[in-house]
Amino acid sequence: MNNKLSMKKMVTSAICLALCLVLPFLTGQIPQIGAMLSPMHIPVLLCGFLCGPLWGAVVGITAPLLRSVLFGMPRLFPTAIAMCFELCAYGFFAGFLYRRMPKKPWRVYAALICAMILGRLVWGAAQFVLLNASGSAFTLQAFMAGALFNAVPGIILHIVLIPILVKAVEKAGYGDNQ
Repeated sequence: MNNKLSMKKMVTSAICLALCLVLPFLTGQIPQIGAMLSPMHIPVLLCGFLCGPLWGAVVGITAPLLRSVLFGMPRLFPTAIAMCFELCAYGFFAGFLYRRMPKKPWRVYAALICAMILGRLVWGAAQFVLLNASGSAFTLQAFMAGALFNAVPGIILHIVLIPILVKAVEKAGYGDNQ
């Protein structure tokens, strides 16, 4: 049983990683808001919810680097590197918090919102370190623009879409509800 569950998590994680590579091509077709939808965040968050914190973290670290190497986007430094930290936090905290909260209908929303806040804080810290190390500055205004103001379409999309997907997948009998 444990081997079957591990294989299930590995396959689900691989699908989520593949979605991280493909979704930005689809949302990129909407020039005004495509990047603001944060398409790579969706599969990473789903992976955390469905497979657990460790698999979510692994997909989160891997996706931006792999996409940067394969397609040149996001740019490796500082964007993809900072995204590795951010998405790792998203995947980890989504899975970790979801499993630790009481099994109430609101837990998917609470875990999602907490993971999104923590991920954005981790992104800000990574950007601050990376940019300051390279001689550039990362201001509070840059943080607010990147983490909040420019991200509103993605934040709304994630809060609406992720709980629906998690509940649908779990209702279908799939998911790791430990």
